[in-house]
This record gives sequence, structure tokens and C-alpha cells, in this order.
Amino acid sequence: MYIFLFLSVIISGTSVLFINISSKNLKLILSFSGAYLFAISVLHLIPEIYQSGTPNVGIYILAGFFAQILLEFFSEGIEHGHIHLHKHDHQQNAFPYAMMIGLSIHSFLEGMPLANTGTDSHNSLLTGIIMHNIPIAIALMTMLLASHTSKRNAIVWLIVFALITPLGTLTSYAIGHNLILNFSTYFDKIMAIVIGIFLHISTTILFESSENHRFNLIKFLVILLGAGFAIASL
Repeated sequence: MYIFLFLSVIISGTSVLFINISSKNLKLILSFSGAYLFAISVLHLIPEIYQSGTPNVGIYILAGFFAQILLEFFSEGIEHGHIHLHKHDHQQNAFPYAMMIGLSIHSFLEGMPLANTGTDSHNSLLTGIIMHNIPIAIALMTMLLASHTSKRNAIVWLIVFALITPLGTLTSYAIGHNLILNFSTYFDKIMAIVIGIFLHISTTILFESSENHRFNLIKFLVILLGAGFAIASL
């Protein structure tokens, strides 16, 4: 599991060094991943979390949704493909430390429910996170290189990002297995928070996929394809 999480980021991120991935193509990748995240949330994750019987689980979904809004003040929306350059007074592009912190917290939280391998939705969640991380890695490397970060340092930061989600999984596993409280209740609450994050990310991507409210057939077909993959995994 960890190797897939790690390699999906490394391969997609380093592809920027060899392939010119246009903004248009990145948006198509984002549309696919956003549709998949939204579909698995509706078809797999939300029904399962409500069937668990954990009280007030909806509050945790809302908490995750609003937590992502706060995180985006730091990450500046790189989770859904936004790329911003920061400059010092001398017009030299600055390394976006705040963005990395926000993105790292986001990825850490996403990895936490993966520690519970006993759920029916585990594979769907894993696939969703992998698909979500692919466009993020592409956007991250694109932004770092455009900020005149050296290729070597950009790859180092990409590796750091690739390790954050597995680190969240390992940390959650340690917490879950050492809690005196109910093991399943802990994971249900963590999963609910991540569902809220997914709902915010996916809906933002899907709303932004229609530029100036114009119908785009290719993007619509890509969105249907992403949803179709989620339906096929039922």
C-alpha cells in the first residue's frame, strides 16, 4: 500500500521534468480525480460511515469540510490545481513554505483512515487518494520549477510530500492500536473528517471545471469517466 502511495507521487511529479503537461491537460486530470473522489464519497464512504452507528458522525464530516477551507489559506488551493508564485522584494521567487505546510497537513489527514484495513471501502479510499495525489504532484513540481527552485531541491520536496500520506497512515495505526477508547469509533471519526475534505476538494474541482459557465464536452466526458470508475468498483 505504502509503495503505491509513494510511487504515484514520485512518478507523476517527476514526469514534469520530461513531459510538458499543459494547464489544459492538468485540468482534465483534475476533473477525472475530482469526479472519482466525489463519486466514491457518495457511493462508498458516506453510506459506510453512517452504517457504522457512530453518533453525530455528520458533525465530523462538516468539520473536515471547513478544516479544508482553513488549510487552503496556507496551501492556496494547490490541492485542486491552483499554482501561485511568490516573490521577495528583489523579484526573486520565494519558496512557498506556508503552502507546503498546508498541503502536508492535508495529505497527513487523508492518510490516517487508511490504517483501518478492515473496511469495505479501504481499496476505494486508497485509489481515490492515489488519483488525487497525481495532479497535486504535477502542480507542485510545476510550481517549484517555475519558482526557480533547482531540480534537485524540487525532487527533495516532492519526496517529502510523497512520504506525508504514508506517515499519516503509520501514525494513525499507532494511535488507533494504543487507544483505550473504542478502536472502530476512532477510525469512523477520522474517516468522517476525510470525507468532509474530499467533498470540499471534489466539489471545488468540479465547479471550477466549467470555465465561465460554458459547456465543455471533453471535460464532461472525463468527469463521467471518473464517476464511472467509481461505480464500477461497487
